[in-house]
Amino acid sequence: MIVASHLGRSVGGRALVDDISVQVRAGEVLAVVGPSGAGKSSFLRLLNRLDEPTAGTVLLEGIDYRGIPPRELRRRVGMVTQRAFLFPGTVSQNVGFGPRQQGEVISEARAEELLARVGLTGFADRDVTNLSGGEAQRVSLARALANSPLVLLLDEPTSALDDDAKSQVEGLIGDIIRDTGLTCVVVTHDFAQAARMATRALLLQGGRAIRIGPIAEVLNA
Repeated sequence: MIVASHLGRSVGGRALVDDISVQVRAGEVLAVVGPSGAGKSSFLRLLNRLDEPTAGTVLLEGIDYRGIPPRELRRRVGMVTQRAFLFPGTVSQNVGFGPRQQGEVISEARAEELLARVGLTGFADRDVTNLSGGEAQRVSLARALANSPLVLLLDEPTSALDDDAKSQVEGLIGDIIRDTGLTCVVVTHDFAQAARMATRALLLQGGRAIRIGPIAEVLNA
């Protein structure tokens, strides 16, 4: 589904990501793990060109992503970040943001369907300023799903939440992945969470891939 080929990014002479090659198969969940400063988020941001690589490239369904317009690429390779950056307005306005960028308007029924999927039935007209952290992260997830992405990138999606919200959001993401067969790359510092969510792991250190393989093999190395 998505292939990083000798992917790298250097800034000011420092390699943030250094010659990483990895394939993520359709329907697979790959966890990207490693110590703080290992380059996990930097690597993730290269997968949909939020940052530009200075070496290598990414193939999406066999197509070099440099030939895909950035807005279209980010629709197909969605992202949920550590903190939910919601736009002023209602929950439904946020959920419909991506399709609006493509000249589409999602129906009320579709918005309700997406909100129900993330456990927010009846939240469509609620102002985003009145949401808890866990609720805001669920809206962020629904907004990403509204684009019907091929791949979903998750950058520490629960680390900013309290323990109860963390457990709920992690379980929700797991249910969506299982129900839809969505291809995911998840960055997490939590090895236990990686083991619960993923089937394979990529261990980074100093911006380089140290080990790639089955989740238990990598985490227990």
